[in-house]
Amino acid sequence: MCVNYTPVTRQGLDLFNTIVPPDAEWPAETWQDYPAPIIRRRADGARETLVGTYGMVPQKDIPAHVKKYSTMNARSEDIGSKRSYSKAWREGQLCLVPMTCFFEPNWETGVHVRWEIRMRDQAPFAVAGLWRAKEDKNSGTFTHSFTQLTINADGHPVMDHFHRPNQEKRSLVIVPAADYDDWLDCRDPELARAYLNLYPAKLMAAEPAPKITKA
Repeated sequence: MCVNYTPVTRQGLDLFNTIVPPDAEWPAETWQDYPAPIIRRRADGARETLVGTYGMVPQKDIPAHVKKYSTMNARSEDIGSKRSYSKAWREGQLCLVPMTCFFEPNWETGVHVRWEIRMRDQAPFAVAGLWRAKEDKNSGTFTHSFTQLTINADGHPVMDHFHRPNQEKRSLVIVPAADYDDWLDCRDPELARAYLNLYPAKLMAAEPAPKITKA
């Protein structure tokens, strides 16, 4: 499961034909609970960018008596039944999560090595996501959060190399650029499943990218 990725820069969003708020900002790398850009359909039909928290349920919103859990990735197989995602899924709150690469653990040497997965041509791309809004009852303002959808990747020439041995292989759902609008416009959960496909391996590239530790 992806827990870390590199979002597009503000300039990179120009490729996605989206309206970006002038004050929007986010860090160069994304981890759980970090702010990052997502793209959704605006009421007037335009694509709009907003900044949301990575993880459908931010850690601060999990009650103190409940064991912490992660909602950075949503399994497509049970997205309609999991409480954290089902309402947004039923209501078609689909989004695109734009990035330049994401990272996965490779255990083929017997130890964890972080690998970078990106497009072979190094172009920015977007993966399928779900978003939700939460209202602050005191101010009436909304904050947003999101998750990335994942599917089984057993046997995929690229994604089959990641995660621990004997564990199921999973992949983010990379959405082809030609499908961006259809994905954002889809409001039928069953039709939305038609977009949850593995991306062609020949268009992807992967290589080791160990984290640089500070001295």
